[in-house]
Amino acid sequence: MSPHHVVISGIGLVSSLGEGPDAHWRKLVQPGLEPVLEASRFSPYTVHPLPEIDWNLQIAKRGDQRQMETWQRLGTYAAGMALDDAGIKGNDDLCTTMDMVVAAGGGERDETVDADILAASESRNDRDVLLNEKLTTELRPTLFLAQLSNLLAGNISIVHKVTGSSRTFMGEEGAGVAAVETAAARIRSGQSTHILVGGAFQTEHSDMLLGYELAGYLHRGPWRPVWQRQGLEGGGVVTGSGGAFLVLEQREHAISRGRKIYAELGPVISGRAKRRQGELDGEIAALLRQAALPNGELLTISGASGAHAATAAEKSALDANPAIAARGFSTLTGHMKEAQFPFAVALAALAVERKAAYPAFDAATEKPFNGVPRTVLATAIGYHQFEGMALVNAAD
Repeated sequence: MSPHHVVISGIGLVSSLGEGPDAHWRKLVQPGLEPVLEASRFSPYTVHPLPEIDWNLQIAKRGDQRQMETWQRLGTYAAGMALDDAGIKGNDDLCTTMDMVVAAGGGERDETVDADILAASESRNDRDVLLNEKLTTELRPTLFLAQLSNLLAGNISIVHKVTGSSRTFMGEEGAGVAAVETAAARIRSGQSTHILVGGAFQTEHSDMLLGYELAGYLHRGPWRPVWQRQGLEGGGVVTGSGGAFLVLEQREHAISRGRKIYAELGPVISGRAKRRQGELDGEIAALLRQAALPNGELLTISGASGAHAATAAEKSALDANPAIAARGFSTLTGHMKEAQFPFAVALAALAVERKAAYPAFDAATEKPFNGVPRTVLATAIGYHQFEGMALVNAAD
């Protein structure tokens, strides 16, 4: 192998199923695992909520915790877990030379301020003046009615002392794909030796759900597995709160530190089909060809969201290859937007490292996988736009 081959040496995961790679593995290999759901708080929509988290375990200063909204705490927490897992946290030499690539959205709105502005506007005609008053008196310095997307990377730098170069991508699942793709390319080219990459999404906030629902994407009514929402009321997406961060390294860098390697990250490819022109099916098929899939049975960790058009196109493409056994993990975690692709890559790496496949997450729809997965495909076909895939290979 080339010394610049990209390996995964650290994983940090948080979802409704728990926190950490071991906890997720134990849950996900249980046949017939039931998802954790919250169906009443945001009715008629269902979400997969966060578990109880002791933020102090990764964010020691209460002042740091207070100035972050939940999505930032979640990302900083998952990033700390990945750094711990890779044996990097607390090592000043490694942290100060570590680069970072983050996938992030615009953050959570301050719903109280929003409500105050709307209420005041009913009795005032100088609404431009009103808005400026509220912006200058009601919002924290880090807010502009929402939050700056690069605040997550900034807080990771402050809390965990990761102070190399930093990049933040926005754009739903596409941000997660671009983050992993960029991080891998930097390592392959020799520009970086070790990179922290990932994202986080907090769905338990009305404005987060509003973004999906304005375009008609949210599933309504009783929960169903991700592959079984076609033709039901609503748009098919059930969201979940979660975070996923990976430590990617040059192979020789990880070996020199004596670190455990989960897996090698193979090709990471992306596309942006013109969906209104009917290009999605062809784009997914083209990405599968570019991925140069190995011969034989292939376990696939699918980030399918449940969105009707995107999920139907992905299922059709995967079903067309009889060797592929797909696992739609959103059935058990919900759709985590920017964190979706890093999460898929993490689950693929766990299967490769532990030499075992996940059972069907939806036994009525997903095919069994009987072999030992030495290569696993991870996918993220965006609910609205952007497509991505990666091959994750055994490191030995």
